[in-house]
Amino acid sequence: MEHVSYHPDYVIALPEGHAFPMRKYECLHAILLAEGLVGAWNLHEPAECPWESLALAHDEGYLAKLRDGTLSRDEQRRIGMEWSPRLVRRARLAVQGTIDAAVAAHRSRTRLSANLAGGTHHALRDSGEGYCTLNDVAVASHVLRREYGLRILVVDLDVHHGNGTASIFANDPDVFTFSMHGERNFPLRKPPSSLDVPLADGLGDEAYLEALAASLPIAVERSRADLAFYLAGVDVARGDRFGRLALTEAGIAARDRMVLEGVWRQGIATCLTLSGGYALGADGKTSSERTAELHAITHRVAHAVLRESGPA
Repeated sequence: MEHVSYHPDYVIALPEGHAFPMRKYECLHAILLAEGLVGAWNLHEPAECPWESLALAHDEGYLAKLRDGTLSRDEQRRIGMEWSPRLVRRARLAVQGTIDAAVAAHRSRTRLSANLAGGTHHALRDSGEGYCTLNDVAVASHVLRREYGLRILVVDLDVHHGNGTASIFANDPDVFTFSMHGERNFPLRKPPSSLDVPLADGLGDEAYLEALAASLPIAVERSRADLAFYLAGVDVARGDRFGRLALTEAGIAARDRMVLEGVWRQGIATCLTLSGGYALGADGKTSSERTAELHAITHRVAHAVLRESGPA
């Protein structure tokens, strides 16, 4: 890939024992550096997303609370992290990372890019939720539509329903939201996406891939998209703390290949984002290292697909 967004400040300190594997971003960055999949030639540090751009997808009142540090305790609990200037900076960096990667996907030779963060699909127009402070894909979709007039496809394969993205783009003909998620998993309220595929608990590789093979072509055809965001969540993996599905590493790799072959190889510029993952370590706690190893699968598959496709 010619463009991969990453910033060291994607990582902030969290209280000991917090369920979110915050260090997964730096761990993934280290894995990809060691494997030669990223380096000075394709890594780009984003700036903080301007407040005016954030307002394309988020309510001004909510943004003012983030700016001023006036979120209520309940609003902070809903996000799952306490407000701090570093939390807001982190969220703004991740949003701009997705915007920059999406622009690169649209304009670059390979038309495939990534952000080593993002996929924060639970953030709603007027609130954060589920470890998501700002909705990077929603903001980036608005920016790409405004600047380039693109039609957007969101392929959301995090195990949790993309409620924020679905609600922000409800009845919007230029953004097609496709969410394949655990039927009984978070969030409780699941506003309709353009296409929803609910999954039963415990689903394994074969049934999962059959469901994706049946639904992805429908999303691609109906969206008529110029650009796709792929939320490649790894909380679908067997043993994930919050996932309740049972995909193996081979199943995740097959999923990623199916998306890239069904979207990017069909001529749709594609931007990869991480989304969720809460893999457990040997101590039974959420492991940033193990979660990063699972996220690395998507990048290895993307590299392989690019290599197989030859020069653009």
